Amino acid sequence: MTDEWQARAEALADKLTADGDLHTAEWRAAVRGVPRHELVPRYYEQEGTSYRLITPDDDASRQAWLDLVYSDTTLITAVVADSSGRQVPVSSSTKPDLMVRMLEALDVHDGHRVLEVGTGTGYNAALLSHRLGADRVFSIDLRPELVDTAADRLAAIGYRPVLRAVDGSGGLPEHAPYDRIIATCSVAAIPGAWIEQTAPGGLILVDVEGQLSAGNLVLLRRGEDPVAEGKFLDWYGRFMALRHDAANVGNAWPAVDRSQGEERTTAVDPVELDGGFRFLAQFRLPPGTQHTLTVDDGTPTATCLTNRDGSWCSVDRTADESGRYLVRHAGPRDLWADVEHAHDEWATMGAPAWHRFGLTVTPTAQRVWLDSPDGEHTWNLTT
Repeated sequence: MTDEWQARAEALADKLTADGDLHTAEWRAAVRGVPRHELVPRYYEQEGTSYRLITPDDDASRQAWLDLVYSDTTLITAVVADSSGRQVPVSSSTKPDLMVRMLEALDVHDGHRVLEVGTGTGYNAALLSHRLGADRVFSIDLRPELVDTAADRLAAIGYRPVLRAVDGSGGLPEHAPYDRIIATCSVAAIPGAWIEQTAPGGLILVDVEGQLSAGNLVLLRRGEDPVAEGKFLDWYGRFMALRHDAANVGNAWPAVDRSQGEERTTAVDPVELDGGFRFLAQFRLPPGTQHTLTVDDGTPTATCLTNRDGSWCSVDRTADESGRYLVRHAGPRDLWADVEHAHDEWATMGAPAWHRFGLTVTPTAQRVWLDSPDGEHTWNLTT
């Protein structure tokens, strides 16, 4: 079994290096040296709107499992039901290419102490322990059973970092300060505790996502004061949202009859809302707005926005002969009009890519900016 996984781990490290995701010898050694399969003994495979548990129970399935575990693939490892009974993933083992990119962006050095928010399977904590030594690695997650399982599996392969089951937004103050904080979950705004628990000059790497699940990774540096500032990375990564209650996995949104409502057309291609433009659009939409897609036989056919006040819109993703898109909308607010206004603003700014955006976090405000913290284009995060 050792030869089987080691050959696969080395092949994974070689692939990540060849693809330009992995550059440093220390992290290559970690990918080669950590037995990921010991931390992901089973996973869930999506089948439509449900998930099926996959376990290796014979030689053929074990070989397929090993191949997948040592591939560049995100693996869903825990699923629970929401208030409507729909299965929702709540834990995963992140794609290795994203994981190593984040670890290299974190710029850790020998002697650094790192707090990870989002233990998951423990694989990231294992990579950090391999690189720094387990006594310098701290990892937290919300669900006690998940943390206990990760601790047992990590100990079985020789790593004993400090693991705790706590609300990630509070960090782990008893072991602070940390030279680096890395979050493998997304937040709508940076928790103040993370800034306070980062040593001056330290770095925080986290996925910041707003109400439309639109955002990206931002790398913040803590100053001497409890202020942190930095730029969004120019490559994309996203994670499941940080939760504060293990029993709460979200509520189903109210159903709407999208066959009703007023009709008009728009020049804004709704497909653009799939990309970075959605990050800006969410600042112009009212709080409590959700973004979904209507899918027909696996193909998205309409982009939909729904607000808790009853407003909704549905925009066909195929243009008519004149190049315009059909909009159906109802409720107290025309949500697509907000998107159109945001699109005009985005176009005026030159359709900026991620690396032009930054974030400043102070004890009283969190502000996204374009090009410069003192520039004319700024937006407030909801804290």
